[in-house]
Amino acid sequence: MANFKLHTPWAPAGDQPQAIQKLEEGLEKGLRHQTLFGVTGSGKTFTVANVIAAHDKPTLVLAHNKTLAAQLAQEYREFFPENAVHYFVSYYDYYQPEAYIAHSDTYIEKEAMINAEIDRLRHAATQALLTRKDVIIVASVSAIYGLGSPEEYEKVHVKIQEQEAVAGGRGGLIRKLVGIYFERTNADLNPGQLRAIGNSLEFMPVNERAIFRITFDGDVVSSIHQLDPVSRALMREPKSVFVFPAKHFITSVEERDRAIEDIKLELEEQLAKFKREEKPLEAERLKRRTLHDLALIRELGYTSGIENYSRHFDGRKAGEPPHTLLSYFPCSAKATQGRPHTHGPDCKPDFLTVIDESHVTVPQIGGMYAGDKSRKDVLVEYGFRLPSARDNRPLTFEEFEERVGQVLYTSATPGPYEKKHSEQIVEQVIRPTGLIDPELTVRPVSEGVALDANSQGDALKYRGQIADFITEAEKTIKGGGRALATTLTKQMAEDLADFLKKRGMKAEYLHSDVKTIDRIDILTKFRQGGFDILVGVNLLREGLDLPEVELVGILDADKEGFLRSDTSLIQTIGRAARNVLGRVILYADVMTGSLERAIGETNRRREKQLAYNKEHGITPQTIKKEIHDIAASMRTEHQRTIDELLVLDTLAYKDDPKEFIKRKREEMAEAVEQLDFETAALIRDEIYKLEGTGPKARKPRTRKALSGA
Repeated sequence: MANFKLHTPWAPAGDQPQAIQKLEEGLEKGLRHQTLFGVTGSGKTFTVANVIAAHDKPTLVLAHNKTLAAQLAQEYREFFPENAVHYFVSYYDYYQPEAYIAHSDTYIEKEAMINAEIDRLRHAATQALLTRKDVIIVASVSAIYGLGSPEEYEKVHVKIQEQEAVAGGRGGLIRKLVGIYFERTNADLNPGQLRAIGNSLEFMPVNERAIFRITFDGDVVSSIHQLDPVSRALMREPKSVFVFPAKHFITSVEERDRAIEDIKLELEEQLAKFKREEKPLEAERLKRRTLHDLALIRELGYTSGIENYSRHFDGRKAGEPPHTLLSYFPCSAKATQGRPHTHGPDCKPDFLTVIDESHVTVPQIGGMYAGDKSRKDVLVEYGFRLPSARDNRPLTFEEFEERVGQVLYTSATPGPYEKKHSEQIVEQVIRPTGLIDPELTVRPVSEGVALDANSQGDALKYRGQIADFITEAEKTIKGGGRALATTLTKQMAEDLADFLKKRGMKAEYLHSDVKTIDRIDILTKFRQGGFDILVGVNLLREGLDLPEVELVGILDADKEGFLRSDTSLIQTIGRAARNVLGRVILYADVMTGSLERAIGETNRRREKQLAYNKEHGITPQTIKKEIHDIAASMRTEHQRTIDELLVLDTLAYKDDPKEFIKRKREEMAEAVEQLDFETAALIRDEIYKLEGTGPKARKPRTRKALSGA
């Protein structure tokens, strides 16, 4: 019986049927590397979904940024509503890694803000892999970073069964949950917390938004109720529940004691080395820090930066790679003697890997190790960390290759690695909708004289790329379309968005400084018509599904480099390929090699698509796609409540801001007096949103005048 059930209202069309057939045949033949060379808007995700359903094995989909990963996860959930589709990305909203700058004697301590909701989604992903076969994990490069051992994680789960006794009763169950890193609280429950009430125990698992209430009759579990965390309405009454640890890094007491002794031995060796090298400062620094960490680990089982000792806790040898998300995927049961999640020389990966936008994702995977090693080497050299800290690291590309089986690369512009290693490259140029690649126009960057098409040759003053883009964008918006503009820098993106707003146009910017969930919100509002022009740098290149976009303006297209290479230009041009009115203006004073190659490849595809449409009598149609709030699943209940309050209170705030905020502050103070801290926090964060302030508000960049504006 098939594990995956593909739900779709349409059948494969265009180049999709032949692509699906060739890729399926390649997997059956055992081909290790295949590439789907598909143009933007040709339905590569739908093609891959068909291949996943036919291949019927757990699948890892790798994307090169969180925004694209979120969009892909939403699409796969629509294709496989009955199966387990999960999202696995870094859970840091902000992350400053530990580092030391020797020339200025500056130590930078690790600083991180963890997104609890993304952490919940990570646990849901790993638990699904350990308990189901119909799993698709859409992940960022976080998939190759260290994660706890799947064997330890799975081994220490707690099973609670109705009408069965628990050793020690309610108190015994509390000790078991605390032993797998649940925390006790008397306040409202958050994921990974528990509280005792009378003869009952309530806890919230880390992988789902629900409260489980376990009621005891002596030492026996008399009932299990699953409750809604907000309304406390009864959701269901399961007969049993499996509770996985609240952290991925799990170690038994015996293993912890062994690890502490190993760390002490390594400390002695490194101190002796520093003594031989006559480095007393480094020796004292390392001794003080390591002994402090060991004291905390011995007493609490945890310390900040415990991941730097992961090699000792895992029992790994020096240089041996860490466990990662890949360790949770199955291996061939025969090869592992029934240990389906152990990776080693006898393990044959038994899952499919899809690398989306591979021309970016493959180099990204390959580049993670070197950057991490360089930073760790400095920390070790100057006595901030033991040498074993180097083994808390991402996988090398070679290690990644060993841990994945058959791989499908998908891209509109495959990179050199895919071209070299793929045993089969399948082209998908014809779109099911009959859409052709957008029409291209090249115009100058600089101000000067240009000919107007409607003026019968009369010379007109050309005011430069910014003024020209604004004129073209106004035409597009008047017709009900949307426009994109891509710049070379973050500051220029912000400046242009600000300049457009001052002209009365609805515009926003998008770049890597914008938080993950905020990026997704911006894209959703853009599609919904909340604003008309989106300005970006690099995030508007690959994969974004924006069928409402009719105009793309590529500013400074002749500035040869990474952002204006032929690959980048083709990808950016593709943002206009989902709309029948799509067109692209490339602003360039010089025709570079990258421009010539990008224009040539786009025109080649257009000719092939036009010929196919003519032969089959196809009239191109703009892609119609539902607009989903893909950020909703990543927001906490707290954030969603604030959003609902804002809908209700924004108008009242606009009527009299000072009076409204004064009243809100009084309500917040009253809630604090009544010890209702949750309500107080909601009101506080609503005030932050209304006033546009917050505990870490970012300072605006210095604005500069825009040329050609």
